[in-house]
Amino acid sequence: MKTQRTLSDYEFHELFPDEAAAVAWFETMRWADGRTCPHCQSERTTIVKSGKPQPYRCRDCRKHFSVKTGTVMHSSKVPVKKWLHAVYLISVSKKGLSALQLGRTIGIAPETAWKLGHKIRESWNQDALFPMNGSVEIDETYIGGKERNRHASERKKLGRGPVGKQAVMGFRERESGSVRAFPIARTDGATLRPMVRENVAARSQVYTDCHLGYRGMREYRHEAVAHSAGEYVNGMAHTNGIESFWALLKRGITGSYHHVSVKHLSRYVDEFCFRHNNRDLHALAFMAKTASLMVGRRLTGRALVDGDAI
Repeated sequence: MKTQRTLSDYEFHELFPDEAAAVAWFETMRWADGRTCPHCQSERTTIVKSGKPQPYRCRDCRKHFSVKTGTVMHSSKVPVKKWLHAVYLISVSKKGLSALQLGRTIGIAPETAWKLGHKIRESWNQDALFPMNGSVEIDETYIGGKERNRHASERKKLGRGPVGKQAVMGFRERESGSVRAFPIARTDGATLRPMVRENVAARSQVYTDCHLGYRGMREYRHEAVAHSAGEYVNGMAHTNGIESFWALLKRGITGSYHHVSVKHLSRYVDEFCFRHNNRDLHALAFMAKTASLMVGRRLTGRALVDGDAI
């Protein structure tokens, strides 16, 4: 499908000339059928004195709220326009956008931009996805720097290859072109096979390499290519599609983010998957979809900093 025309930065600021316009647009996205209280879902709401950070009040639960309440923007002092500008910038940045660049562009501190970026990525997480079907490519890759580039005291004396890197498992549905990927703790059969069963419908055609962890998946039509023997395509059997996605993900992490910790890697992977899967949307439609996903999501600063790794 041909990619639709995007917005220019000039057009973005024409659409959202001030904070009032940005708030009005987000309210339309969130409350298309009429404003409701995010605390109790009551439709009996009223406007309070203008200039208040929470300009609405529920007549039933008597709590105050704003369009940010109950979203990833909850309690944020960053204006809605800057949130939307950040979503726009990340959506049109094929290889991602660093917190430093984001902060410089929208005029906030790098630390604030870092948190804002992760909260937006939280809207794009891949929970509760339907199983893929048809023909599905499956592969794993490793994210992380080379051991020889580390300081001698930080090198892991465990061997070569993926030492010191984080494994990521990916799936690509050929018919739709959609992808999904998740960091995984190990690349053994006890990890890989349950992941396949969770993400691919039974009786689908799956294509993998000859990794031993994929053997024994009898509920699928399974074909593999022997990369170790220099075989990359055997008829319809190949993993070139998901490997192209890996190339983009790695170029983005290396070129834009430079270093990604294991703790936060899943959100960066979510970002690249979401942008890839919605690449045919116009930038404004991409923003509208993101706005709908922001509702009901929360990521506190403490959870962001203290979150567990894989």
